[in-house]
Amino acid sequence: MFYFKGVTEYADKVDGTLLYIILISIVLLLGVTFVMLYFVWRYSRKKNPVATQIHGNTTIEVVWTVIPTLLVITMFFAGYTDFKNLRNTQTQDIEIQVTARMWGWKFNYPNGTETDTVYIPVNKTVKFKITSVDVLHSFYIPAFRMKEDAVPRRQGFIFATPVKTGVYDIACAEYCGMNHWNMYTKVYVMEQDEFDKWYKAKGQTLSSN
Repeated sequence: MFYFKGVTEYADKVDGTLLYIILISIVLLLGVTFVMLYFVWRYSRKKNPVATQIHGNTTIEVVWTVIPTLLVITMFFAGYTDFKNLRNTQTQDIEIQVTARMWGWKFNYPNGTETDTVYIPVNKTVKFKITSVDVLHSFYIPAFRMKEDAVPRRQGFIFATPVKTGVYDIACAEYCGMNHWNMYTKVYVMEQDEFDKWYKAKGQTLSSN
């Protein structure tokens, strides 16, 4: 598997799996193209004026069945293994409730803080608990390569462990009505001390209110 330095380790593995599939597709494309050109040349009217009757070849049929099957199985396991590990994460450093509505996002933190953008510390595992108050939405962070549907009256979840600080887009990936196009916000990945200051300040603001 190929790895890149992305925003999360999961993003690295998704990119690696995609590259693996692309490389296989390129090899198959070149192979099919070569065989096609060979057949055009070998069985042209000049070289083969009388059509040759070709009967079944068991070996070839087994090969072109077994090899694609094995390739598809490797693609499946390359994606499934990483997805399974992601969904089976049992521990998290912070849990954030994500609530979708037409047409925006609300994020609630354990200390009572409520925001319309996400603030999380780098190198910490975040559990996003996801739901919707109206129609079907989809919580999508492209840089993290993560997406989870927000379904009314149901709590979904997804884990993320960012390894790079920065500001990244959050979008709704499910058509949800007239202003779906504008249902964007941001996730701010911060250093731990910076996040602690922000989180503490928000808690104090809530206490004073």
